Amino acid sequence: MTIELYTWNTPNGRKISVALEEMGLPYKVIPVNITKGEQMAPEFLKLSPNNKIPAIVDPEGPDGKPVSIFESGAILLYLGEKTGKFLPKSLSQRIPVYEWLMWQMGGFGPMPGQVHHFIALENEQDRAYGLKRFMAETRRLYGVLDRRLAGRDFVAGDLSVADFAILGWAWRHPRHKVDLADFPNVERWYDALMARPGVKRGMDAKLD
Repeated sequence: MTIELYTWNTPNGRKISVALEEMGLPYKVIPVNITKGEQMAPEFLKLSPNNKIPAIVDPEGPDGKPVSIFESGAILLYLGEKTGKFLPKSLSQRIPVYEWLMWQMGGFGPMPGQVHHFIALENEQDRAYGLKRFMAETRRLYGVLDRRLAGRDFVAGDLSVADFAILGWAWRHPRHKVDLADFPNVERWYDALMARPGVKRGMDAKLD
């Protein structure tokens, strides 16, 4: 049964296309053009009441019944549960996956997202304060990630949904004005993930 992925070409959308490819799940993309306000359409709001992409519909959900899920972190956890992949079975091993997934959702997403917002403003006075604040915080978060990856291949032990979540935003590092060479452990992790065939397919998937 094919999962429907309602999304657009954004970091949060890429998290899910990468995960679906890595997990080997069949899916089809249903573009939601956020530049035209399609995320506000009543049909989409039934799936994602917070009018944010991505959302999925799994026609073969729990007990074989269709289910829809919104919020990228929730989608990743659901897919990990569904497939038994990239989500450890033991609670002790899941804890760092949960921690780093929530770190991404709460920080390494919202903060770079503010950089995306302010960098697009034309008025220099409007841009200056926001960029100074959020670029500094974004670089701090890259530093946190760099320290975490010292001596580790992945953020939470084995490759997990937490890595997919973080990768979706690290993918936009040029837009954050961040040179990964400044964060060598992040650069090593990023290059290794981007070399994976499943990740490459997920990054190349047409989402718009």
